[in-house]
Amino acid sequence: MEAWRTKPVTAPKPLGSYPPEDVTFLLKDISEVQLEIALDAREKAIQSGTHYSEMLPQEHLPSADYFNLYQASLEQSAEKVALSVGTVAELIRTKKGADTVLVSLARAGTPVGILIKRYLQDMYDMTLPHYSISIIRGKGIDENALLYMLQKHPGAKLQFIDGWTGKGAIRKVLTQACDKMARDYGIILDDDLAVLADPGHCTDMFGTREDFLIPSACLNSTVSGLMSRTVLRDDLIGPHDFHGSKYYREWLDHDVSNHFIAAISPYFSGVAEEARAMAESMIAHPPEISWHGLRDIQAIQTTYEMADINLIKPGVGETTRVLLRRVPWRILVNRMDNPHIRHILLLAEARGVHVEVYPGLTYSCCGLIQSVKGDAE
Repeated sequence: MEAWRTKPVTAPKPLGSYPPEDVTFLLKDISEVQLEIALDAREKAIQSGTHYSEMLPQEHLPSADYFNLYQASLEQSAEKVALSVGTVAELIRTKKGADTVLVSLARAGTPVGILIKRYLQDMYDMTLPHYSISIIRGKGIDENALLYMLQKHPGAKLQFIDGWTGKGAIRKVLTQACDKMARDYGIILDDDLAVLADPGHCTDMFGTREDFLIPSACLNSTVSGLMSRTVLRDDLIGPHDFHGSKYYREWLDHDVSNHFIAAISPYFSGVAEEARAMAESMIAHPPEISWHGLRDIQAIQTTYEMADINLIKPGVGETTRVLLRRVPWRILVNRMDNPHIRHILLLAEARGVHVEVYPGLTYSCCGLIQSVKGDAE
C-alpha cells in the first residue's frame, strides 16, 4: 500500500497565464495536438458514445456585446463573489488549518482556488500551495496528480475546490475517486468539495446556495489561465502523465484571467468580518446536504420526456456551458427578469434557442441539450 510514495509521476511544467505563485497546473501540455471539433459534430459524437474528454469544443472569442456584459456583471457582482470566496476560505481555514493544499478542479475551479489562496494570504498571511488538476465524469480524478501532491506535501490535507454545483455529478465523481484511493493505495482523502455557489445542495462548504452569476462562468479559457478543458485519451496520456490540456497562448492579448482576480481581491478586507461570521454560523449549524436540486431535474426530465438526465444542465454556470459548447434545445428560467441570467438570454438569442419560464424552478435557469442518442457530458 505504501508503494505510492515512490511511484514515478512526471513533474509538472509551467503552464497557463497565471503567475506561478498563484497556481501550478498538474496537466500535460498537449497544445500541439488538434482536438477541437465543431459543436454539432462534437455533440453527435458525445451522444453516440465518444467520451467528452477525448475531444475539445471549438472556442471562440466573445462578441463585443457579450464581453461588455461580462465586464458589467463583474463590476456588479465582484463584492458578492468576494464574500462567497471569503466565506469558503474561512471554512477551509477553520476546518483544515494551515497544513492544507488547495486543489482546484480545472477549469471552473481554478480562478476560485486562486481567489481563496489570495484571501488567506491577504487576511491571515497564510501561504497555501495551490494546484489545479483534472477530474472527468465517467473516468474519475487524475490519480497521478493526487500522488504528486501527496508525495510533495506529506501529511497535508487536500481541499478540493470548484466553482459551483449543478446536479452534483462532480461531487459524486470526487467521492468515488476518494473511495478508490482508499482501496488502491490506503490513502484516506476528505471528499468535501468547496464551491462558491451550491444551488444543488450537494455540499456543506459553500459561499451561498443562491444560483447567482459567477462572472468567470461567462467565458471559457480567457478567464481560466488560457487553458482548455482537460483531455484523457490513451494515445496522448501515458501511465505516468497527468491528464492533458491545451494552453491557448495565441489568445494572450485577449486574456482576462488575471484581471478577473484583480477585480475581486480588493473587496476581501471589506467582507472579511461578514465572511467570518457566516463561516462560524455554518460550522455551528452545519447545512444539510439534501441534493434538493436533483428533484427539480427529475421533474424536468418527466415533463419534457427526456430519456437521458445528463442532457439536463441546471444552474447559471452549467446553462452557460450548454450555450457556449453544446447544442442546446431550450432554456428554462425561473423568471425572465432575473438579473443573473442576462448573459443567458443574450447567448440564447444569438444561437436562436427557445427560452421559457418554468415556475418554481430551484435554480435561476436550466439548459436542456438537444437529444441525438447515447451518453452525454
